[in-house]
Amino acid sequence: MSTSGLKAIAPVPKAADFLDIVLSKTQRKTPTVIHKNFKISRIRNFYMRKVKFTQDSFDEKLGGILEEFPIIDDLHPFLSSLLNVLYDKNHYKLALGQLRTARHLIDQVAKDYVRLLKFGDSLYRCKQLKRAALGRMATIMRRQNEALEFLEEVRKHISRLPAIDPTARTLLICGYPNVGKSSFINKVTRADVDVQPYAFTTKSLFVGHLDHRYMRWQVIDTPGILDHPLEEMNNIEMQSITALAHLKACILYFMDLSEQCGYSVEAQCQLFHSIKPLFAHKPTVLVLNKADVVRLDTLAPERRALVDAIIAGEGMHHVEVSCYTDEGVMALKTVACDALLEHRVDAKLKGSKVNAILNRLHVAQPAPRDDVVRAPFIPDAAKERRKFDKADPERRRLERDVELEEGGAGVYNINLKKNYMLANEEWKSDIIPEIMDGKNVADFIDPDILEKLDALEREEEKLEADGFYESGSDMFDSDDERDAVASKYAREKKLVSQNTKKAMKNRAALPRTAGLRTLTELTSEMTKAGLDPSRIQERAEVLAKVHGAKRKREREEDEARMEVDAASDAEDGEGEGEWMDVDGGEAPKLKRAKANSGAVVAKHPRHPRTNRQLAGMRDEAQSSRAIKLRNLGQRERNYQAKAGEADRAIKTKMPKHLFAGKRKMGKTDRR
Repeated sequence: MSTSGLKAIAPVPKAADFLDIVLSKTQRKTPTVIHKNFKISRIRNFYMRKVKFTQDSFDEKLGGILEEFPIIDDLHPFLSSLLNVLYDKNHYKLALGQLRTARHLIDQVAKDYVRLLKFGDSLYRCKQLKRAALGRMATIMRRQNEALEFLEEVRKHISRLPAIDPTARTLLICGYPNVGKSSFINKVTRADVDVQPYAFTTKSLFVGHLDHRYMRWQVIDTPGILDHPLEEMNNIEMQSITALAHLKACILYFMDLSEQCGYSVEAQCQLFHSIKPLFAHKPTVLVLNKADVVRLDTLAPERRALVDAIIAGEGMHHVEVSCYTDEGVMALKTVACDALLEHRVDAKLKGSKVNAILNRLHVAQPAPRDDVVRAPFIPDAAKERRKFDKADPERRRLERDVELEEGGAGVYNINLKKNYMLANEEWKSDIIPEIMDGKNVADFIDPDILEKLDALEREEEKLEADGFYESGSDMFDSDDERDAVASKYAREKKLVSQNTKKAMKNRAALPRTAGLRTLTELTSEMTKAGLDPSRIQERAEVLAKVHGAKRKREREEDEARMEVDAASDAEDGEGEGEWMDVDGGEAPKLKRAKANSGAVVAKHPRHPRTNRQLAGMRDEAQSSRAIKLRNLGQRERNYQAKAGEADRAIKTKMPKHLFAGKRKMGKTDRR
């Protein structure tokens, strides 16, 4: 877990704000109307609900605080030590423990008073018990004000900490104050650490990030350290000590050989030996900063011996750097990153995980199946092929050589046709025509095109002989084409229907007989107006004859259809004994046409085939009884002026359930 995961902690309210939040929520979320004339069980439940709801609200808020704040023992050792340095681990644990105890006490108070409320004998007694319960809960929370304020300060400080990931690849910068640590991190990363010419400008940890070998690295700038015992170090120095002790990083120990930082070379070497146990078995780089002022070669012999003693240590690297002139900055970054990568690889090889991975790997070695020696075969062309040498005059010519001979880049134009594989080498430079003899050459590239054309023509002749193209209007090449035509027809039909509806909508509503006028009325009015109606009268008579003939033809077709149905029923032989010819009997009566369901088909197609009022009924008596029962069931709705069973109209302008009682959370604009 990194420090970035600790920044999502919600703000911790003070005790007074805490009480306002919980009690106002209780007031909003629970009923507020009670009366002394209510049943005593209802009164008890009313106040018990308030006490339990308040307890649940306290539990929810306190539980959220306890869950969001981290448990120090469960964190990474670096984060645990850093929190201990910044906030005092004991004080932090005590504050969380007090809140946990307060939650337990509130639960006990609620439990006791709910038990007492079960025996409340009046509204007044139940109300006083509720007040006492909420009052004791509020008193418990007021006593936690200091713990809440401390946790809020911790939350604010944690949110300002840099996002340090203890498991990431890390470069850790340490050393005396004012030796150029912050200048280096500003050079290699995009961090903006304040740089000033006095000690302890950096008072906390700062983080920057850089990319090396397509990997992300974090660089941590630590405050300066002075050479004195750990017990005498302040919080600023202890942050550096914590990072050195717990982070698996490459240590960059900065030294100022010019002593412009205010500390001698001897003191800086002594500090290195003092803190060296903290980063034992970690890759370390000795950074000799301010090389533009003093270099290692120009150092006094006795001081040079102290620095050489550090450089001679096992696994130690040293780089001379000048952050002022950028000399050696990139070299230092490369050396430090490579050293850490090498150290991480060695650690993985020495660990137990490598053995588990090697056990899964198997390198197959071919075993000889007989005594025959099978030497590797190398083609002669590969053996004779010599290594390319520019100075060799007999080497094979490259396209680059041809380009240089022809004038170089920008002048030489490569010939793409020289590698064509044709039957005649002279054809390579021929220009391929696109149009020849008025025809497209691309149409005649296929050598089998004539055979394919003949096969296609034979197939077409066979289809024509089979009558495939006779119904050309209904033939489609694919289902998609058929669906497209059907959808187009549906769209056109829909448009016609919509236009008809619009026309009917905009037309004035008139009775059906309003626009009907007889031919006699029309001719008489036109004659009065001085017009000749003879042509109109002749056309009307012709149209009448046409419509009459049409109606007569339709009637004859219906009668013929009826006769065909009757004849088919006669052929079926059903009911033969009832209508067959008998001497002295009456003439047989033909059966009327019936539908598939057995119902009699009416003579005229517009007449209903069955009486729907008798559907599902045994006879007319049962149907009339059903109608009476239906009318009886509608009587009450008729009294209330209801349109039907689905009529939910509320005639009351101010219904009680909308304008009485307590308002809930949500919109209240309708009230």
